Amino acid sequence: MTIQEYGNASANTILIQMVDDHDLEVIENETRYIGEYTTKNFRLLAVKVSDWNTDLSPWNAPAVFGNEGFGAGAAETLEEVKKLCADSSKSYYIGGYSLAGLFALWTAYQTDLFKGIAAASPSIWFPGFPEYMKEHEIHTNSVYLSLGDKEAKARNPIMATVADRIQEARNRLKDHGVNCTLEWNPGNHFRDPDVRTAKAFAWVMDQ
Repeated sequence: MTIQEYGNASANTILIQMVDDHDLEVIENETRYIGEYTTKNFRLLAVKVSDWNTDLSPWNAPAVFGNEGFGAGAAETLEEVKKLCADSSKSYYIGGYSLAGLFALWTAYQTDLFKGIAAASPSIWFPGFPEYMKEHEIHTNSVYLSLGDKEAKARNPIMATVADRIQEARNRLKDHGVNCTLEWNPGNHFRDPDVRTAKAFAWVMDQ
């Protein structure tokens, strides 16, 4: 993993985001938007993973689109992320877009390191994840969820369940006393990922 830093290097609020090349193309825009949406000082660590479908997946799963299945590298990735959170005087938030959003949500079931989870258009359709949420306890107080209002119109039958899955997730988290919001954004999955992720981080910081 390689790390690029944005925002205020001396801030006590640390945002961690798993990214790929597409995210990095708009990460400076995202950083600017975060600054517009909140008055909080922050330092953003953009952590680039080498294999998106493996490094961010909590367990093995068959391909949902295309031919590439999902590995089980999330636990190993999280161990590396924990090394970025060694300073107990700082506050840490983790978030991301798509599968990185799912990874962020999954980490909150593994550790209490993160004060908030910023899951923008997360891959909540991931096979077995709704059941996992039912059976495990989350260790954070604030979760932001969002989805595009056209994302459920996917031709893929698994991905077409995403709207139902994310509403179930919101309700389950609220039932467990988690401060959780679900925001609907205009468009499909590929629209404005920088804006959506920025709104997610700003919300959890302001809670």
